[in-house]
Amino acid sequence: MPDAPIAVAMSGGVDSSTVAALLVDQGRSVVGLTMQLWNQRRFPELSPEGGTASGAGRCCSLDDVYDARRVAEQVGIPYYVVNFEQQFEEQVVKPFVEEYLAGRTPIPCTLCNNYIKFDRFLEMADAVGAAQIATGHYARIRYCQSLGRYQLLRAVDFSKDQTYFLFGLTQEQLERTLFPLGEMTKPEVRELARSLDLSVAAKADSQEICFVPNGDYAAFLDAYLKDTGIEPRRTRGTIVTRDGRTLGEHTGVHHFTVGQRRGLGVATGEPLYVIATEPESRRVIVGGSDELLCPRFFAGGVNWISIAGCGDFVRAQVKIRNKHAAAPATVRGTSDPRRVEVVFDEPQRAVTPGQAAVFYDGDLVLGGGWIE
Repeated sequence: MPDAPIAVAMSGGVDSSTVAALLVDQGRSVVGLTMQLWNQRRFPELSPEGGTASGAGRCCSLDDVYDARRVAEQVGIPYYVVNFEQQFEEQVVKPFVEEYLAGRTPIPCTLCNNYIKFDRFLEMADAVGAAQIATGHYARIRYCQSLGRYQLLRAVDFSKDQTYFLFGLTQEQLERTLFPLGEMTKPEVRELARSLDLSVAAKADSQEICFVPNGDYAAFLDAYLKDTGIEPRRTRGTIVTRDGRTLGEHTGVHHFTVGQRRGLGVATGEPLYVIATEPESRRVIVGGSDELLCPRFFAGGVNWISIAGCGDFVRAQVKIRNKHAAAPATVRGTSDPRRVEVVFDEPQRAVTPGQAAVFYDGDLVLGGGWIE
């Protein structure tokens, strides 16, 4: 379908706006689509001091929708806003809440990519007759003829690379997806936006999760449970050492995550870190820095992208947080094709249940899964 349009996911930021303008400049037929995901006015009491209920400064705010519409008008493309708030709450927000209450640390941006931005968005693209979609993600896609697979690669700009959040993409999704910024650096994108005279060329990048103002997860959880009429489980409990010595009390295990040092509310004269949380017993276990080291872990829900699977094992560099420097490891297969064991060459700090483990071979994203 050479004349079919490309549907661009327009978030209102400089990256997706530049993608839309660049494709138009190349003579491509483009339709701009924005997904309305969250009602920023829902919890005005959580707005950052000096902020507004519109969610200015956060991803997917109302201001972003206005900016996306303005860019679409500027470059002369059809533009639509589609309300996905219900789907977003069911597939991203509720799992986020459930994971935190279960003592795990979820990644809502990955859930959003897996179930909204590259799933529902493709359905929306079909509705407007688009053969492909394009986004402002910093990543690259190539087709490997010998393997007969689409492969995901890190962006040229390592500082902006977003492949850690994209490990759930399927072959069908990759086949229809374009990442026009994958070969560019962020300064180059800004310069291109200025050369195209885009109104958002100097707009700051959004940093926070769209539905969690100021990054205060615990405050959001409390407000969400109250708003939805869900009876909060009793979470008050104790802060203990590994050998069971009680150091203090806490108001909820969802206030803590593995590796956390600040805000523990206890002092022993030496630095303490959260080693684990136990929602059932309502215990937060703390210890020294050495106790954070983990030699191995299991990951479930594994999705292989650039290879068909790991067989008995595959060597990889494994990333356990977005800002983590991927560490050499052996990824071993199990009897469950979607579950693996990761054994590090050297123990790593703060392996956190609920986070993603993404497997790399240099720039190539082999796949990824969820830390158990």
